[in-house]
Amino acid sequence: MAGATARILQAPASYEPAQRPASAHAEALAGLAVGAIAEEARLSPKPGLVDSRGNGAHADLSLPLMLRSAHALGPSFAAMADAGLQAPRVGYGLREQLGALGREAEAVMLAATGGVNTHRGAIWCIGLLVGAAAHARAAGLAASAGAISATAGAIASLADRHRPVLTGNKGELACLAYGVGGARAQARAGFPHVTRLALPALQRSRARGDTEATARLNALLALMSELDDTCVLARSGRPGLDYMQAGARAVLSAGGAGTVAGRRQLRSLDAGMLARRASPGGAADLLAATIFLDRLSRDGTAGMTAARSAANNDSRRL
Repeated sequence: MAGATARILQAPASYEPAQRPASAHAEALAGLAVGAIAEEARLSPKPGLVDSRGNGAHADLSLPLMLRSAHALGPSFAAMADAGLQAPRVGYGLREQLGALGREAEAVMLAATGGVNTHRGAIWCIGLLVGAAAHARAAGLAASAGAISATAGAIASLADRHRPVLTGNKGELACLAYGVGGARAQARAGFPHVTRLALPALQRSRARGDTEATARLNALLALMSELDDTCVLARSGRPGLDYMQAGARAVLSAGGAGTVAGRRQLRSLDAGMLARRASPGGAADLLAATIFLDRLSRDGTAGMTAARSAANNDSRRL
């Protein structure tokens, strides 16, 4: 999700990436990626975030805009998957190819949204995971969430000689100002907040009989309870981050989003995040990554094909 409401770049009037034929497996992975981003956007009630209730703490974002952005990224994710399928090894070539495709995806996003940053963070983390999952399949490697996350971390840890020097990126400025690692450090470490916090929280919540929406909310809260979210830091500083983390822990300590006491705490957290104009966009991106890895590990290729079909049907309604 967007790290700030400001328009970050001058968007082209239209942008069409170079057309590349995508393999069936790449198309399926892309469908799963788009589905994960769209499902995160719809999930409600998310504290401070765009969801099916409204725009959260954002003045320039809405659910229809988030969904339009997500579906526009499908061909870019398919290209990233094909790059992973065709790469002989995890090396600089794959890293730089994914980087170039990611920058192309950002241009597609900006064209679809009129210049609004909806999914820069999601392009980074899910693009890496898509490339890693595809490479694992091609190499005959383990396709567990942990293995794919570790491969994505290995890719992210390599230098991209063609990466432009960013100026004014609020997430990177927050990293410098507050001494936190941000999205790049999370990726280079193999997404530990996803594998250590969010996926276990999702599984525990399901095991006790919570609905899928409640389980995903509890996974989001687990992320918010520990993540040094640069989106929150950029908007409301260290006090806002401390408030978010304590509030998320309070919801979970009360039994999570599926209990009466937990829902009371969740409403309080949501009101406090809105009052502070704080939006945990970094946690939202990692929740989308969690949904992607969970669906991939649970459903396999059949789930990916179904996700691609659902994404296509959804995009026709936008």
